[in-house]
Amino acid sequence: MFKRVSLRFRGPSLFLLVAALIFPYVASQFQIDVATQVLLSSLGAIGLMLLTGYAGQISLGHAGLIAAGAFSVAILTKEFSSPPWLCLIGATFTGAMLGLLFGLPSLRLRGLYLAVSTLAMHFIVVYLGGEYETKRGFSTGILVDPPSFAGYVIQSAKQWYYVLLGIAIGVFILARNLAQGPTGRAWRIVRTNETVAEALGVRVDRSKLLAFVISSAITSFAGGLFAYYRGFVSIEAFSIYLSIQYVAMVIVGGMGSLLGAVLGAAFVTVFPYLIEALVMKMSFLGDQAGTLFAINYSAFGILMIMFLIFEPKGILGVLNRFSKKVTSP
Repeated sequence: MFKRVSLRFRGPSLFLLVAALIFPYVASQFQIDVATQVLLSSLGAIGLMLLTGYAGQISLGHAGLIAAGAFSVAILTKEFSSPPWLCLIGATFTGAMLGLLFGLPSLRLRGLYLAVSTLAMHFIVVYLGGEYETKRGFSTGILVDPPSFAGYVIQSAKQWYYVLLGIAIGVFILARNLAQGPTGRAWRIVRTNETVAEALGVRVDRSKLLAFVISSAITSFAGGLFAYYRGFVSIEAFSIYLSIQYVAMVIVGGMGSLLGAVLGAAFVTVFPYLIEALVMKMSFLGDQAGTLFAINYSAFGILMIMFLIFEPKGILGVLNRFSKKVTSP
């Protein structure tokens, strides 16, 4: 399933790692918070990239998986007082089971029909989460205490940044080695042509289900981390718009590339803040709150269309072309 895990960093990768390590010492509190959001989003984007970019399976239920992970942590904490490590394992297991259950339709359905089946998962999870909030009297959401490991409480923005940076690097390396190994090659063959895959001896059904299980497990794990980082879980945070944002991350970043997933997560996470800064400078636009909401949604939609039409390979495609121009004689 996996190739040998490589931990070597060279050239640009080493430079980026050093820059990431010193970033909290030169950035403001707000910038650290945004960077931490990017790291959290990267985990979910990597999960979706494995499923869609490599295995070719469509999913619109990503927000539901994040909600499942977040509510797993909240329920295990509130109802059973479980330690953080057990809560995160529970969140990951919940995601894996949901991936197995809702991956079954992929054995018979394709395209739009498969997308609708994964969308059903989102609504089911959101409904169950909302019912739990209502029945337990958490009308405004569920408070989650900061996680503590061996007596060390993770609470400050800088602590969270380094914890999530380490986790994101670890998940990226594992996902890369998985994608470059036999499982990843099987996914790419299935994505290209299932008939050819069967002729080459690839177990198509097993490959599809494995993609759903691994992707969902990573995503729900990210949802569990989200619950701890925010310290608060509310069903309103997991709208269908969140699923669309994750789809945008893999498209904008560059389909079929884990690095593209990270770039897409960074761009889609930072984009609303850039729009907000621009709108705030244009005081003549009138009602700031209403204008900001409308412009954010409109700009996001226009951006998606532009990438699909003019740059289907995403940000990674732009960077690759620029790199070739710079290095060419």
